[in-house]
Formats: sequence, C-alpha cells, structure tokens
Amino acid sequence: MKAIVCEKYGSPEVLQLQEVAKPSPKENEVLVKVHAASVTTADTMIRQGTPFYGRLFIGLFKPKHSIMGTGFAGVVEAIGEHVSQFEMGQEVFGETALGFGANAEYVCVPEDGVITTKSSNITFQEAAPICDGALTSFNFLKELAKVKLGQKVLIIGASGSLGTAAVQLAKAFGAEVTGVCSSRNVALVKSLGADHVIDYLKEDFRLNNSTYDIIYDTVGKSSFSQCKSSLSVNGLYLSPVLNMRLLFQMIWTTKSKKKALFEATGLKKPVELREMLKELKLMIENNLFSTVVGREYQLEQIAEAHRYIDRGHKVGNVVVNIIHNESDLVSTEDEQKVLTNTH
Repeated sequence: MKAIVCEKYGSPEVLQLQEVAKPSPKENEVLVKVHAASVTTADTMIRQGTPFYGRLFIGLFKPKHSIMGTGFAGVVEAIGEHVSQFEMGQEVFGETALGFGANAEYVCVPEDGVITTKSSNITFQEAAPICDGALTSFNFLKELAKVKLGQKVLIIGASGSLGTAAVQLAKAFGAEVTGVCSSRNVALVKSLGADHVIDYLKEDFRLNNSTYDIIYDTVGKSSFSQCKSSLSVNGLYLSPVLNMRLLFQMIWTTKSKKKALFEATGLKKPVELREMLKELKLMIENNLFSTVVGREYQLEQIAEAHRYIDRGHKVGNVVVNIIHNESDLVSTEDEQKVLTNTH
C-alpha cells in the first residue's frame, strides 16, 4: 500500500510517499480502507519534533512510528476474529492518537479505540478531521469550561480548525459568541453563527472594555496575563497549546477566581473520547455542527499541505484525499475554497 513515511525530523521534504506492507488486523482490530485523512498543525510539529519535550512520546531522535497522520475516515475492509462492534463495509471515522498511521491507504484501529460509524449526512472529507479539531474544542468548551446558556465566549483563531468548530459548538450550547480572526475570514466566521466578529487587524479585543466568561485561544497566540482584564469575575482562559508560560499560569491561578486551563484531549481514555464523540455525532446529524474543509490535497501532495500549514493562518481543516472522488483538489492559495454548510 502507499503511505507517507517520516523517518527523521525536519522540513516537509522529509515526508516520503512509499510502498509499505499492508497491515493485517489483530483479533481486536478493524482494518479501514482510508478514503480521507486529516493534516493538522500537530502533524507539522510532530514532523519537526517540536516542542522537544514531545519527543518523549513520539521518539527522541526520530519518530517511533514512521507513518504520519492521526485523523481518518474510510470503509471497514476486514475485522479481527473478536471484533463485534463493526462489520465489513461500514463507513467509519476516528483517530489513531499516538499510534499514527492514518496517512496511508489502510490503517488498523482497535475496536475499543477512538472509532465510530460515519453519519450519512457528511462526507469522508468532512469526517476525517473531526477527532483532531472538533473533538478537542468539544472537550474544552463542554467538559472543561462547561459552557452555559447566556455566557459570553470569545474565540481567538475562530477561522482555524479548532476555531470553526468552537464557534458552532459554543453557539449550540447557548453562548453569546465573539470570534477573532483576520479580515478575509470575517464572513466565514459570521456564517458559522458568531454573534460578533472582531478583525484583529483593525481592533484589539482587550481594549474594547468588553468582558467574557470564557476566552478560548485555539492557536496559542495570547496568554492568561494578556487576557485577564477581559475576563469576567470567574472567567476562564483556555488554550490547547501547552507551553511553559501556560503551565505556570495554570499553577498560579489554581486558587484564583480567574483561571487558566489546559487539557491534553488526545491523551484522555478512548472510552471518554467515544462518549464525547457520540454527543458530537448527534449534533452533526441534527445539523448543529458541520466541518469546515479549507483545503484538500492528494496523498502525494502531503509536503505541500505541510508547507501550507507551516505558513500559518490556515482556514478550517486540511484534508488529504486518498480515494478522491467526492470533490476537486486544491493546491494553491489563490484557488482556496472554503466549504461550509449553512445553518
């Protein structure tokens, strides 16, 4: 089978399309023929081996798992003899987490891992990134912050993978949502249901005298100390981008009314992630949430996808088509097309 192999840390050029052995499912595994896979900012960091402490999990001097990618969507081709929850031919999606291997024509996933059947009202391309972006934002807003009806939520990076999900989720949870993005993405963020949109090129939200119950920085561009004055009395500052500054702020605010919070969603137990995924699927099926796919590439264009993400300012989710028969492919910034469902 064809797969994207990364045998050393470095620039996008270290990613190589190679023929490798097709995996065989163990007795508790499902073999998925991958139709689409996600490419994320986390993938580019793993490719570079940054931050350095992350190598304790992914490999000190080179990647432990050479095949890249975590988010996938496809069709069950074979099942292990003890598998009871899935059948051959079912459309599924999920995430391999630290097992990687999704940027390939086939991937094996434990049936008790992060995998579920695909809703019929979404495509493989829309399903593949869900466990990378949407599930993280669901965890931060629903489980960590416990967003309530009428609360004010500010989302920094509202046009990215986590941000486009967060705008829709916070709105569905009954919050008054303000999105922060650049000028070119204001219309997109409004279309996702944001009550207010701040163009950071024209306005600094910290200077507008507004306060928010929750500030969710999806891209890690701010800090708790920078946002503290914009938080309400018991406000929460959330970010999925862990660094030493955020770690110290979490410790520092433990006994404060205003708190900084972080959680590694991908390291939660699969049973917990599947429960969240079940709720997220219901929202998808009830048209309360839809994936924003900003760009699509072919598997052999993976280095180009990484270069695009490395430049920053990506819109929505980036997807690799491994079996590409549902939509056109995009390869240059001028041809960018944002696909959204209206609500």
